[in-house]
Amino acid sequence: MACFALYLLSLLWAVAGTSTQTRSSCVPSAQSLVNGIQVLMESSVTSSAYPNPSILIAMNLVGAYSLEAQKLLTYQLMSTNADDLTIGQLGLTIMALTSSCRDPGDKVSILQRQMENWAPSSPYAEALVFYEPSLAILALCQKNSEATLPIAVRFAKTLLANSSPFNVGTGAVATLALTCMYNKIPVGSEEGYRALFGQVLKDIVENISMRIKDNGIIGDIYSTGLAMQALSVTPEPPTKEWNCKKTMDMILDEIKQGKFHNPMSIAQILPSLKGKTYLDVPQVTCSPDHEVQPTLPSTPGPVPTSTSNITVKYTINNQLRGVELLFNETIDVSVKSGSVLLTVLEEAQRKNPMFKFETTMTSWGLFVSSINNIAGNVNHKTYWQFLNGVTPLDEGVADYIPFNHEHITANFTQY
Repeated sequence: MACFALYLLSLLWAVAGTSTQTRSSCVPSAQSLVNGIQVLMESSVTSSAYPNPSILIAMNLVGAYSLEAQKLLTYQLMSTNADDLTIGQLGLTIMALTSSCRDPGDKVSILQRQMENWAPSSPYAEALVFYEPSLAILALCQKNSEATLPIAVRFAKTLLANSSPFNVGTGAVATLALTCMYNKIPVGSEEGYRALFGQVLKDIVENISMRIKDNGIIGDIYSTGLAMQALSVTPEPPTKEWNCKKTMDMILDEIKQGKFHNPMSIAQILPSLKGKTYLDVPQVTCSPDHEVQPTLPSTPGPVPTSTSNITVKYTINNQLRGVELLFNETIDVSVKSGSVLLTVLEEAQRKNPMFKFETTMTSWGLFVSSINNIAGNVNHKTYWQFLNGVTPLDEGVADYIPFNHEHITANFTQY
């Protein structure tokens, strides 16, 4: 009985997090810089902003400063329609609501059904294709790991067979998802499950460790946050030892230089700076304040006038040889002042179907993957680049706020 009790304790410890000690020893003692970017991230939460579940997850994991922003974002995400979300967005929304001690309702069963039918387009599908399913499996694992097991097994086998170039952000999220499954394999289940997840995790983590630069950055500065989470929890540590403190010191230097100003990039790095990971979502304890809905205006706001709108000129351009459809089209779009670029794209699409676009969730946020049925391709090294004049935008479409009479161009580009 004593041995069995110790075995149960070891299982509980694995579920709670395999390397809490490692994570806590790496957390910087001087938190003023970290607190500063957290305040910046929380200030991005407004009633008109795109409700970002990654921000709420980060707030709940580390402890929110602005309870009003926390309540507002929780309320916004509770109101989202699952049919309007991709599987990655849906997975993040479920985790965000779980971390807020809210019932995600039918969002879990909807995501479960979607993942049961998920499959990559080909064995050579680019790595980004696996980013959103990884988020979905992580969310489902935290709600019902037993029901998620067949989905995770199929996903792991697909990852093993895939031969596309490695992506650190995707690998990091896949590590978090499969580590969750590895830690929650039901007692008495086939030992093959543990071997399968262990093999995939070992392969991914080795690939991540190969992308650790001499200065400690993993991949690039914006993939480092998720990679730190992955390396701190994996049951299959890499052959090359990771110097967590070196990475942390480099991140703090980058914060000093103002590199982390985008709310999404802050949301990705903040948990690691506080010794937390996405695997801690089910362990978040909520104060009674979480149960209070945000204060909503009792009377309707003023009716927007013409002065509250701005006009943005938006051009889509493809002149690459070898691509079927060549075009250069421009449209004037009127949107509310303060709207993000994503709103401009949505309005252009509504006015003219030629401006139809699709997005993919990445570690940086929403990434425009296709415009007018022309999609970027990692094998052809093509993507959609957004510019102001000839200057590339330094923020994504869900964060960049265009100004009145700005001319934004989406240019199909080869790198």
